[in-house]
Amino acid sequence: MQKEKPFFPDDYNQHGHLKLPMLFWGVLLLQARTWVLFVAAGASRQQGAALLALFYPDSEAFWVGLLPGIPAVIAFLLSGRRGRWPNLWSAWRGVLIAAQCGILLWQISMVVTGEALSGVTLALLIFDITALIWLLTNPRLRACFLPSDK
Repeated sequence: MQKEKPFFPDDYNQHGHLKLPMLFWGVLLLQARTWVLFVAAGASRQQGAALLALFYPDSEAFWVGLLPGIPAVIAFLLSGRRGRWPNLWSAWRGVLIAAQCGILLWQISMVVTGEALSGVTLALLIFDITALIWLLTNPRLRACFLPSDK
């Protein structure tokens, strides 16, 4: 007896691959938030420096903040080519989980070392914990990263 997949036909694209859940894109944006800020600052030319200074008063923290977003940026690029590089794609969920753990540890260390716990910091911490739990437990996301999700 063949085990049925718990997904609806609408969950698959025209190539027979599972569509990535909408929340996945939100998690990628959360992980790449410094990159999003960087692009937004570049798009608003005159206010860009003020925008960066508002969120990152220490410019060194901004450049360090770009590092944990690199796996998310690469995941954006890989998502359209997951059929072309199935082994890399199937390993990338682990990379995203490791990046999320790194982001969480970095945030916790910043709070422990004396950074003021603002509402934004607390909200990001809660979102990051939720994103990590979702990356670890969502069955559809896990199935999307299997080498052959047909």
